[in-house]
Amino acid sequence: MKKILLIATGGTIACKTTDDGLTPLMSSEELLSYVPAAKRFCTIDAIQIMNIDSTNMHPDYWLQMAAKIEEEYYHYDGFVIAHGTDTMAYTAAALSYLIQDSYKPIVITGSQRPIEMDVTDAKTNLLDSLRYASWSKASGVTIVFGGKVIAGTRARKMNTKSFDAFGSINYPHIAVIQDKGIVQYLKEQPTPKPPTFYHTMNPRVFALKLIPGMDAKVLSLVADQYDAFVLESYGVGGIPEGEKYDFHSVLEELIARGKTIVLSTQAIYEGSDISVYRSGHVAKEEFGMMESYDMTMEATVTKLMWILGQTSNTQEIRRLFNTTIANDMLAQEWDWEEV
Repeated sequence: MKKILLIATGGTIACKTTDDGLTPLMSSEELLSYVPAAKRFCTIDAIQIMNIDSTNMHPDYWLQMAAKIEEEYYHYDGFVIAHGTDTMAYTAAALSYLIQDSYKPIVITGSQRPIEMDVTDAKTNLLDSLRYASWSKASGVTIVFGGKVIAGTRARKMNTKSFDAFGSINYPHIAVIQDKGIVQYLKEQPTPKPPTFYHTMNPRVFALKLIPGMDAKVLSLVADQYDAFVLESYGVGGIPEGEKYDFHSVLEELIARGKTIVLSTQAIYEGSDISVYRSGHVAKEEFGMMESYDMTMEATVTKLMWILGQTSNTQEIRRLFNTTIANDMLAQEWDWEEV
């Protein structure tokens, strides 16, 4: 029987009703008391490392989670993190970079309604997560939610209230959990080598969603506070240009100051391709602009935080960003063949 460590961090799943609204108050042991069926297929220890609304999630907390898993890695067969849904995709992506090549499952789950409610998705999600973490074929960082197993670098919260909260962006589901069984769609062989744990992140990453008419000087105003900038552009990606909205001169200024710039897209599916239109092609040629391709915004931001925590060398930043990690970026590896 597999031995699993449940790590509670708060979130809706652990909430109780108060005069100020739902508040995370439930302990890890209380959460476990709602899923007694898990004892049929695993033994579970439970710890509480924080009890927060996931709106308050922070890179320091990601490092704390990764450190706890590193400390306990060889004492357990798998790990389940109970987490709030609002920033769950960021946490899943961050842990995918902080804990690389894990041959043991690290599962993140939560719920749209508290576990103590009569009508809730919490019991199913927690039980499914413990089941998946106990499965001999499971590995790496994933989100288990609504019966779906999603790669940690590919998840996004798609619905604010529905139980089917998360989608897998530009990547298939790894598996689904149905009727106490697991149907595997992607069969990946975990590497036999020990995982690599990282202990530093640089949170000085700024993401800006472009809107028509935005003044480019907004980037100059925050330049002192940030080391990297993600510009969430339109469609396949482009940089506004012209006398009134001159992003080019501001980007030139930032790059001269050693800032890292990545162009992403506001479109959810299919990713960026900034060479298609002049507005993107010129920027790529002029600035050597990096782009997110088919990565999610959550993965783009947390990957930059992880990279900048390891190096400040421009070429190494570019190399690491363009390296596929935990299936986060596949567009550069597509084998295109015209017929």
